[in-house]
Amino acid sequence: MNEFEGSPKTWPPLGMPTGSVRALLTLILVAVVVTNMARGNDIAESEQLLWIETLLIALSHYFTARRFVELPPEVLRQLEDDGVIDRERHPLFLPRNSIRILIVGAFAWLAYYLYTNHRLFEHHAASLMAMLGAFLLGAVVRRVCRWWNCRRPKPVSGTWGDLKALVVLLAMLAVAIPEFLGSPDVLHPAFHRAALGLMLFYFGSR
Repeated sequence: MNEFEGSPKTWPPLGMPTGSVRALLTLILVAVVVTNMARGNDIAESEQLLWIETLLIALSHYFTARRFVELPPEVLRQLEDDGVIDRERHPLFLPRNSIRILIVGAFAWLAYYLYTNHRLFEHHAASLMAMLGAFLLGAVVRRVCRWWNCRRPKPVSGTWGDLKALVVLLAMLAVAIPEFLGSPDVLHPAFHRAALGLMLFYFGSR
């Protein structure tokens, strides 16, 4: 039986498993950003910023939940067999989570390369690695929490989630209000980086 039979989309792009094109595009983005940073290209240039901004958007696809609801595996299989939802196949015929591992590995190598060349703490490189690190850390925390919670009764209240959301909102408002008032220099740039890092962490942990 064809693996896509019974799925609403019976022919994914280029005949590869669903998500393969997105995986290739993301890996190309990662390769370009990592290469440019390893070469010491100035990330402050508008072209480099565009690559990085696009990469951050693409990363959100791989490190956030893809399903709107969590369903038991047997229910998901039944919905796929009935053609209600697309069959979820691993992109590029690779094992599960391979793309995520490749992305994390690429940036881990970049951090090591910059460190060995005494460039890790350069202003722009350090800022970008901190932003990416915050996002990836949030994704790791989400997975660890999900694994931990599935072995425990559902919590009665969402105190941790409320606290996390409140901290991020206050941090973002603290740096956004001076921007609205046309006085962005009131706060030290470190505050902006911290607030944006918290936001990326929150996005990754959701």
